[in-house]
Amino acid sequence: MRYGSADIVEMLLRLPGLLWALSFHEFCHGMAAYKLGDYTAARQGRLSLNPLAHLDPVGTLMLIFFRFGWAKPVQINSRNFKNPKRDIVLVSLAGAAGNFLSALVIAIFYGLLARFFPSVLLSAGNRIMVMTPFQMVMMNMLMINVGLGIFNLIPIPPLDGSRVLSVFVPASGLRAFFFLERYGMIIILALALSGIMGRIMEPFFGMAVFFLFKIIGLVGGV
Repeated sequence: MRYGSADIVEMLLRLPGLLWALSFHEFCHGMAAYKLGDYTAARQGRLSLNPLAHLDPVGTLMLIFFRFGWAKPVQINSRNFKNPKRDIVLVSLAGAAGNFLSALVIAIFYGLLARFFPSVLLSAGNRIMVMTPFQMVMMNMLMINVGLGIFNLIPIPPLDGSRVLSVFVPASGLRAFFFLERYGMIIILALALSGIMGRIMEPFFGMAVFFLFKIIGLVGGV
């Protein structure tokens, strides 16, 4: 696989979005657990926005090169929760919620810039309006946060959606769930490399981005 200068530039423009999306996702897990009475993440130094506290080398490389990936999972101890079933769901959903919130804030900020400071986002080159690097960074941040949030809601271990699902799985379905837990990462890699993962995520991703673009338009248009 060869990479030219354009590919390297694209990776660099995606890097701020990747670092923020992964770090804030895991921070939200840890903070939710902390607020619900479990201090495991706090003791492990995971209540931080420093990417070094959260990045998984393989998961980060997967995000850069294959546009899906993961960070180091935040560990929790459900015995510290007052209502374990409810609190596991809340902690599991907190990461995706953080990504969607990030995307919403970026969309609103983007719309404000487009209205009041359009030259920050677009510049005229040979009479053609072209995106500035700052605009590309912002759009990458928006897209990455949406994609990571949706990806983590897929109910296959070790993704967050599987933790939510595990609370509701009846005893008769535990055998199938444990099978998924054992081979979950292999299943995820197979779905991603075959393109099936992309087709599963595409309609949800499209709806979320459309909603955010509508917000941008309401704030001031592009």
